[in-house]
Amino acid sequence: MKRILEFVWPLVGLVAVVWSLVRLYHKLTYEVSLEPDVAAMLVDGAVWTNLSVIAGVIGSKISAIPVLSFILAGISSLVAYAALAWYDRIALIHLGKEKGISWGYIAACSFVTYALSHNIGASVFSGAAVRYRAYSAKGLTAADITVLIALCSFTFLFGTMILLGLVLIGEPTILSPLVDIFPVFLVILPAVRIVGLAMIGLCVLYTIGAWRNFRPMAVGGFTLVYPRLPVVFRQYLAAPLELMGAAGIIYFALPADGNPGFFIILGAFLLSFSAGLLSQVPGGIGVMEAVFLAILPGMPAPAVFAALLVWRLLYLILPLILSLPVILAFERRRLMDAIRHHP
Repeated sequence: MKRILEFVWPLVGLVAVVWSLVRLYHKLTYEVSLEPDVAAMLVDGAVWTNLSVIAGVIGSKISAIPVLSFILAGISSLVAYAALAWYDRIALIHLGKEKGISWGYIAACSFVTYALSHNIGASVFSGAAVRYRAYSAKGLTAADITVLIALCSFTFLFGTMILLGLVLIGEPTILSPLVDIFPVFLVILPAVRIVGLAMIGLCVLYTIGAWRNFRPMAVGGFTLVYPRLPVVFRQYLAAPLELMGAAGIIYFALPADGNPGFFIILGAFLLSFSAGLLSQVPGGIGVMEAVFLAILPGMPAPAVFAALLVWRLLYLILPLILSLPVILAFERRRLMDAIRHHP
């Protein structure tokens, strides 16, 4: 079964990408055809010609984004990555290992971890190598680092459940446009608010467990300690902050005309980003765009696609580029320390 899954998941991801790109192409071609200045440039059956026209329209939408919007989107990205560093700090507090590890060190480790994992995919595994190299140098054991990674992943899931639960309660119609893509939502639509309430309820139960000081649980060779209230309260702040910062990049990059507001954009981001993660496609490329565009049928597709490209630039590509010198500096320092201690 394990060997079969090793082939099935990449195949599922490939199918998701192809399906998403085809859907995006038809969506963008249709919307660009509505613009009289460029509609005549589209040619039936000429895919590459049409892609060139679409790229030109999207480029014009990016150039039309005000400088202030770019600045606010950049600040949102910084907020998101600062909150991601807080994830690691919270996990270290839970482990009782935060002493002797500076915020700067944690921020650098977290930044590199997520810059790589967001782009490569399989964030648990790609991020594990970076964290192991960084935190083992600070005395953490493999078991400690495993718990740290698990708690960081759970903090993200926790924040997603809180915010998505609130979105489904406050804006249950947000799932309606997805029925054409995922017919299964026909079953969920009548009970959207109930699903949202269930998500919030699970978060409350998790908090009650911390309040009641649930006992540690032994799993194999590990002992899992239930997070205490101070840790859970930090998760309530850090997780939503990171997700709202990431969604804020798209919100500020979108045009004001037809913008449905931050709450809807946040919901669209949570649903599309989660779909990208589930597809196991690096960066959720194609899948995220297809779902996001489907959720916002009232906004021009080229403008939405342009905003998503800005998000990829500020949240994925630039962090990846900036992380490479950090990795080289860290590895050079480790090498010099090894040479110094073993002449």
